[in-house]
Order: sequence, then C-alpha cells, then structure tokens
Amino acid sequence: MSEIQRPGALYQQVAAAIREAILSGEFAPDSLLPSEAQLMTRYGVSRPTVRNAIAALRAEGLIDVRHGKGSFVRSDSQPAFTIERRISRASDGRFVMPNGDAWEEAEEPSTYRTRTTKTTGRLLELGEEEALLGCDRLLFEPGTGTRAMHRTLIPFEVADAVPLLAEEPCKRPAAIYRLLTEDGHKLWWSETVRARMPLPDERTTLQLPDATPILHTARVAHGTDDRPLILEEMRVGADRAELAYRITADRQPARRTRA
Repeated sequence: MSEIQRPGALYQQVAAAIREAILSGEFAPDSLLPSEAQLMTRYGVSRPTVRNAIAALRAEGLIDVRHGKGSFVRSDSQPAFTIERRISRASDGRFVMPNGDAWEEAEEPSTYRTRTTKTTGRLLELGEEEALLGCDRLLFEPGTGTRAMHRTLIPFEVADAVPLLAEEPCKRPAAIYRLLTEDGHKLWWSETVRARMPLPDERTTLQLPDATPILHTARVAHGTDDRPLILEEMRVGADRAELAYRITADRQPARRTRA
C-alpha cells in the first residue's frame, strides 16, 4: 500500500499519486488502470475518494473511462490520420486535394442561409449580418474512423456571380475552386488553425473522449484583387488527426539599384 502523506484534499493526493504512476510509465498508455477496489487497497482510501480522483484525472485528459470496461490510460501515440492541407492543380484544370478522396460523407450535407458573425465577417472582409449561403458536411475517413465537421460559407455576392455555385453551394471544395477559376479568378488561399475545447454538439458529433480539444481550421479562398471569396471551416478531434503543410519560400521582388 502506498502511503498518502501530502497536503490537499485526499482525492487530490490520490490523483497525484496515480498521475505520477502514469507519467513514470508504471501505468502504460492504453493500459487498463487497476480496479476501484485495487486502488482503494493500494492507497488505503475509500471508494468515493478513488472515484473523485479518477474524475479529476479524466477531466485532465490523462485517462478515458469506457463504460462497462473500466478506466484506461490515454494513448500518447501519433494521431491516426494525417490531413494534408496542400492544394495542387492538374493539367486539365482540375484542383486536387491530397485527402479529397479519403473522406466519405456520413450523412447528406445540409444547405442553408445564414449571416456573418464577427469572426466570419472578419475573415471574409464583410460586416456583421451580411447574407451567406452555408453548407455543412459530416465526413469520416473509413480507414481510421476519423470524423470531421466541414462547413462552407459563400457570400451572396459571390454566389450571384457564379450561377452554378448559387444552384449547388454544397459542391466539394475542389469543384468550387474550379468554378471560381472558370469565372476568371486566379486563386490563392490563407489558413489559420487553432485548438479549442469542443462545444457539446461538436463533442457528440465527433465522438470525442473527455477533455479532448479540437483542431479548428479556417481556410479563405482569395480571388481577383485578393478579395475573399469563400470560407471553409473544418473541425476534427486533436486525438485523431494532425495537419500537415508544404511550405515554399515566397520570391522576393528584385531590389532596384540606383543608376
């Protein structure tokens, strides 16, 4: 039995002891923790104390409670799926997304009308409450079971200029890029990524374990005069996926020399 002789509430002391055992490798990643009864004996505490300690470690993201199976040490392995964020273009004018063929739709996409928020308006360089066409998709990657929530937001002004886009705003991104190019735009993209804790509906939809953040990417396609044309957002569990980028060096303009 390990003696608990530290300051703080008793459950916090037990949580600290279990945490040390996890970090030292005594309880290995993906392994089943000892049962409540075994932990009670090991630390000489009551069942409520053990349960409170487990709840604290679960909130920290160190363990995952699987109903009917017990408490497991969270894995520290590499994410199951790498999402390539590159965009390339084929000789026939088609745009190619490295993971484009990997994703399947878990359900029918939904199209709707919405308006810009402070955040989406800033990205699209529009004011708040500007009209948008929206499309939401729930995607999954069959090989790993990774799920992702994808959203496309298209300003009415852009949709009106490209009739096929207005008729089918739920086209896949590569198809949208081609329509914009055929309309005369020379496209480039900007993207930001942030990690945040999921909202309740995101956690349920993405089937996330406790205390798991999501990776939230926002990609803006820019066209003529660098004007933002569409906004794409993707949300995926940080425990399941990582993002990969190819970075190239921009060519600097030649310096003028004085005669």
